[in-house]
Amino acid sequence: MFDLTPFDRRRRSLANYFNDLEKDFFGDMGNLFPSFNTDILDKGDKYVLEAELPGFNKEDIKIDIDGDRLMIQAEHKEDIKNEKDNYVKQERRYGSFSRSFDISGIKADEISAKYNNGILELTLPKKEPEKKSPTRRIDID
Repeated sequence: MFDLTPFDRRRRSLANYFNDLEKDFFGDMGNLFPSFNTDILDKGDKYVLEAELPGFNKEDIKIDIDGDRLMIQAEHKEDIKNEKDNYVKQERRYGSFSRSFDISGIKADEISAKYNNGILELTLPKKEPEKKSPTRRIDID
């Protein structure tokens, strides 16, 4: 019903187009590629990547670099047992999320990370742009 709302701008976004394409293709199978939301800020000499990972402990998060790829993985396993009046209630929550990013323009050895209140923040210092040789014309003899 909401897709019939006039002036719906949701479909005009390229990101929404691909999200809808994935939903249409996989149907009700759920999200086969679980991910998490990120914001990337350009601070001039560096980027700051903020990833939403609520409910995770710092120990649940792994950040790896493989060549020009930065991979963030978070895995959460929790068992909850509530016992009351001879009634036992058990709940288990498991979740695994991952994303990867191209860091070809980043000083990989200077990346730093901190995690606070469910937000993972990575500081990604930019590489200096390569200086191009000046353009010149060569005369033909």
